[in-house]
Amino acid sequence: MNQLNGQCFCGAVTYEVADEFEYALNCHCSDCRRTTGSAFKPLAGIKSEKLRITRGKEGMSTHGDDAGHNAFCGQCSSLLYSVVRENKYVHVTLGTLVDAPSIAPSCHIWVSDKAPWYEIGDDLPQFEAFPS
Repeated sequence: MNQLNGQCFCGAVTYEVADEFEYALNCHCSDCRRTTGSAFKPLAGIKSEKLRITRGKEGMSTHGDDAGHNAFCGQCSSLLYSVVRENKYVHVTLGTLVDAPSIAPSCHIWVSDKAPWYEIGDDLPQFEAFPS
């Protein structure tokens, strides 16, 4: 099993994650846009137990609740991952990976909530919501 390294902007928080992502998407929902400050959030989904914080866990902050939340570096505020699907999965923000994953986003989701000023310029499939 190949392990990938990731970290926040300032390097205070580092993590390892198995290169066994089940899916990768570009999410255009307003929550993802607001937490990233970007037009969309490129993310990769994996079972929660396959992500391990290797440094700086005590300095992390979260926003949300027990059912799901976003995890940030407490120093630089980088969004590292989101805990989703009843804590069973994490959505790792692809921009925080140091190593290249073997997966790339395969589609755009929540295009019904896309920023009106952003035009999707690739040929990836687009879904109005999260595909089932």
